[in-house]
Amino acid sequence: MSRWRLLGRRGARPDLPPLASVPPVAELPEAVLQSGARYLGTTLAGEPDRRVTSRGLGARSSTRLSLSAEVLDVVRLAGSFRIPAGCLRGARHAAAFLGAEVPDGVLVVTWAHGDQILDTGFHLLGDGEPARRRGPWVRRLSAMAREPS
Repeated sequence: MSRWRLLGRRGARPDLPPLASVPPVAELPEAVLQSGARYLGTTLAGEPDRRVTSRGLGARSSTRLSLSAEVLDVVRLAGSFRIPAGCLRGARHAAAFLGAEVPDGVLVVTWAHGDQILDTGFHLLGDGEPARRRGPWVRRLSAMAREPS
């Protein structure tokens, strides 16, 4: 049984609109950053123990992240989705996500979807120092983020 269930945490099922779909890989916009990653999950922003399970956001999955000037495409086996640049609210490094420490750390992307603000965690994969892998992502996503209206 997962730690999440043992601690009595429940998945949040907010009323989310459908997620924006990702076009076929050949039709993705030109990427400024790309990386393989492990999608760790999504929580309600500011509530790190409230995993969002609706719209397939609760399923951990291998992921390919592709960031263009207009959108962050999250290509997952468990269901791909995209986060338009206008929905980004920020990005940061974290040592843990959903109550579990991740040895190399986590890229946490904060974004708006419907009337909810969400945090989504990714464990970036690849060669090199973990902070060096996350640094460009945090800087670029933070620069693209806009303040909520």
